[in-house]
Formats: sequence, structure tokens, C-alpha cells
Amino acid sequence: MSRFYLHLLRLAGFLPILAVAAGLKRPTNICQRIDARIPGRISYPGDSIYNDSQSSYYTAQERDLSPGCIFRPRKTSEVSQFVMLINADGRESNASYSTPQFAIRGGGHTLFTGAANIAGGITVDMRAMDSLVLSQDRKIASVGGGAIWSHIYSQLVPYNLTVLGGRVPGIAVGGFVTGGGVNFLSRRHGWSCDNIYGYEVVLASGEIIYATANSHPDLWLALKGGSNNFGIVTRFDVATFPQGLMWGGVIRYNYTKSVLDAQAQAFSDFMDPKNFDDAADMGIILGFQNPGGVFSIANSLWYAKPIVNPPTYQSFTSIPSLVPNTFSINNVSNLVLQFGKILPPHLARSFQLVYSFKNSAAALYSELIQVWENGTKGIAHIEGLQLQFLIQPQPPTNGTNSLGLTPGATDVVMSVITAAYTNAADDNVVRNAIRAIVDQHVAILRTEGLYNPFQYLNYADISQDPIGSYGPAIKARLHAVSRNYDPDGLFQTAVPGGFKLFR
Repeated sequence: MSRFYLHLLRLAGFLPILAVAAGLKRPTNICQRIDARIPGRISYPGDSIYNDSQSSYYTAQERDLSPGCIFRPRKTSEVSQFVMLINADGRESNASYSTPQFAIRGGGHTLFTGAANIAGGITVDMRAMDSLVLSQDRKIASVGGGAIWSHIYSQLVPYNLTVLGGRVPGIAVGGFVTGGGVNFLSRRHGWSCDNIYGYEVVLASGEIIYATANSHPDLWLALKGGSNNFGIVTRFDVATFPQGLMWGGVIRYNYTKSVLDAQAQAFSDFMDPKNFDDAADMGIILGFQNPGGVFSIANSLWYAKPIVNPPTYQSFTSIPSLVPNTFSINNVSNLVLQFGKILPPHLARSFQLVYSFKNSAAALYSELIQVWENGTKGIAHIEGLQLQFLIQPQPPTNGTNSLGLTPGATDVVMSVITAAYTNAADDNVVRNAIRAIVDQHVAILRTEGLYNPFQYLNYADISQDPIGSYGPAIKARLHAVSRNYDPDGLFQTAVPGGFKLFR
């Protein structure tokens, strides 16, 4: 009986939970086996490498989980050996459902518990696989599966090149690309996953394959939005783009009705297809902070050319603002590092929800902002509360992905509401408040015929269903790819973190 079938029986309640618990007692033994076969790659609680890995997660929800050991591979062959050892341990236990549980992590920026870490199991920390190799014509960058984008950018500056990676420091290639990926240049070139030539992948059997549009095209397409459901990607061959200096930064305003109204009108106009400028990427950032009970508003404005205050942003930059702003002309690497300075390096508790919709008149944005403001007041007392409502363009796509989006659409908006706070005791109150705000937003958008069911996986909470939002046909195709390359369901059952296909 396959481990995948046994997993379905567990979900249906036909197997005791004790079987799952028993599986989580096995990592000490399997960690020792891995350490013996692949020496120098395993660290245990109390080791400095283990502690550094644990402390580097973005949220406390992930930092609070304690794996039995951490595996840090440096080569694809070591990842392959690891997967084969996991399979062998499951077989030797004479019980498929007790195959050791493991998590796969890159930058560790996903907010929710268990996304890229695991209690009692094995965490595969990919960050030592951080290579960068340019093709001879410099049109393709081969990037290691655990590389950090903000490290990659600096290496490409001497060539006046860039890649479509994360917009803040510390984001790793793996989860970012397999979930979609939004970049400063995404209005011009699409999602990050739209621009991948090939993936080197370790399958559930331990086999290493290279998936492209011509070789294993079903897997190549599935990895463009299908997350960690098909294997461990150890190398991404990504498109490079010419990019010298560009302009960008953050501008802040007083939080007043006149400013909010002006922002609503400016964003509505910016998102009108007749005003589309593929060099422009921006966001409206509404905030609230306790202590202080202070509302705030800012714009992050980016332009892919070295033009100060480009005309496309005139309606934003003409709004009376606070000084100073952080605008400068610089390379991508330095702008990413500069943007990161305004963000907290770590969070305690955090929760966020994402949704998307079609652009409309300014009145719609004013209504959404008012709902957010009213909902915020209900949790303003929460200790350490930092609440953010981000409104930004959703990238157009060329359609070479599994996201289920209409190719070429330039008038779709993506919003995410994020809460950070201090105490786990406030989890339910905060989460219910954010859900209530988003539910009201979605109800308004549905009434206006503007709601788009797509949920961006890299912004989604585990309570959402981003893969389901791609549509039933694509989800069925992803199921077929999973059964083809992972017939026993290793990545559905032994890797519990993230968004699973069969949920």
C-alpha cells in the first residue's frame, strides 16, 4: 500500500493519529544515518549552525519549531542521497506511513507555522547551494536552489544585468520562483516563473532530472506556481535582463482624507490600461502601529530607467508629502538593500491574507480603505500591533505558468493585509479581525463584479487555497504531474509544509 494512499486514509479518519505521531519519533535515527552517509551536513540542537538556521526565520511562528536535525546540502548529489535515505528509512520501518517528515527551506520568509520548518522532523536548509553561473552569452543565470536574490543582484551589477528576484533582502530563489515571484520589472517581463528556462530537480525517487519546455515539459510548467509538491529544485536557469541604473524609493504622507482621496484617484488612473507604463512598479502602503495608535500612508515607487520623478508618477509625487523621502538613482542591488532598511528584520507573530481584483474608479479604493480603517480600530489595543494594507499592480503574464491568469492583463490589482504583533495569546483576535476585513473587501468586489479568485501563493496564508484558485483544470493537471513524478506521494505526505495539492 503506497504512503500516498495511507495519507488519504489518515485524512479520512481511518488510521489512528498515533501513526503520525510515531513517524515524528524517528528523526534522531535517520539524522544519524544521513550524517554517516553525508558527513558534515547534519547539525543538531545546540550546534551553532542549527541555532543560526533557526534564528534566521522571519517570524516567531517558524523560529519556535524545533526540528530533530537540520540538513544543509551543498551539492545536488547530496540532495539525491538524502531523498533516497528518507525512502530507505521508510521501507526499513516496515510501515510506509512512518517515513520521516521533513521541511524544505530557502530564505524562510513565509509567515505561517510549518511553511519551511518542522517540529521533530528534518529541515533541509538549501542556502548553502548558492552558486551563480552566467551562460557564455550572459542571457541565462544558473542559480543554486538556495541562493538569496539580494546576493545574486550584486554579482550581476558589473555586467549591467538583473534577474526577476525578490524586492527585499533575504528572499531565496526556491519558494519565490515556484510560487510565482513579483519583481520591479514584472510589469515588463511578467512573473519570475514566466522567465525560467529550466529546473534541475531531485524527484521523490532520488533521480535527478532537468525540466525544460522540451524535456519533461509537464513538470517544467507545474513548477511555475506549483510550489514544493513535485521535488526539490536544486538549480534554476533564469533569464537575465539588461539593467543599469534605475530610480526608486519610498515617499511618506500625512494620513488625511484629502491625501487618501488623492491616492485613490492616482492609483485608479495608474492602473488604467491606457496609462500602462511597463517600466513602473509601485505600491500604496497603508499602515497602523501600536503603541501610538498612528495611521500612516506611503508609496513605494520604482522605475526601470534612471529618470527622476518620471511622469507616470506625477499624480502621486504631486500630493503634499513628508520629508525626507528615500528616492535615488541606483542599481537594483543597492535599491533592494535600501528598501530593506525600512522593514523590520524579524517579526514576532504574524498573519496575512491576499486577494486580487480588477481596477475600478477611485471610489472603490476609498471604500476599501475605509473598511480597513474601521477594522483596524477594533484591534488597535493589541500589543505590538503593526498592520499593513498593501495595494499594488498584479504582474501581467505571458501565460507560460500554472497560475491560471489571463495573459497580457494590465489592470489587475493584488492586495495583501498583514498583521504583526507580540503575543500568541492574541492570535485568534487578530486573525478574526483580518479575516473580517478581507471578507468585507471581497463582498464589495463581488458585488461590483470586480473580484478575481486568484490568490498569490507567496502572500497567502495556509488557511487560503492558492493552488485551488488557479482553477479546476490546472489543479487537475498538477495532480496528474504529481502522480507521474511522485507516484507514492512523498512530497504530499512526508513534506507537510506549504500548500499541498491534495487538500
